[in-house]
Amino acid sequence: MRELLLLAAMSAAGLLLGAIFFGGLWFTVRKGVSSQRPALWFLFSLLLRMSVALAGFNLVSGGRWERLLACLLGFVVARLVITRLIKSSGEDQLLAKEEANYAP
Repeated sequence: MRELLLLAAMSAAGLLLGAIFFGGLWFTVRKGVSSQRPALWFLFSLLLRMSVALAGFNLVSGGRWERLLACLLGFVVARLVITRLIKSSGEDQLLAKEEANYAP
């Protein structure tokens, strides 16, 4: 029973890490397309998001593959949830229109 609660906590940590990672990606895309230097936005965002995610996975797993797998499951679920939330808000269609006007 204790192990099951621990794995649920690891999944919740994975959800949080996923929300930070994919929420940061969404923010970066929104800021990057209108920036004068989009490459810097994407580069530094990637480095920051990957550092946070990898450090979080390392901290949560504690060297045990079961915990790492539970955390990864939460991370993937966060990706699915955030993707669905962004699509339902219609922001992807707005970005597509802005990108079409942005082309040289």
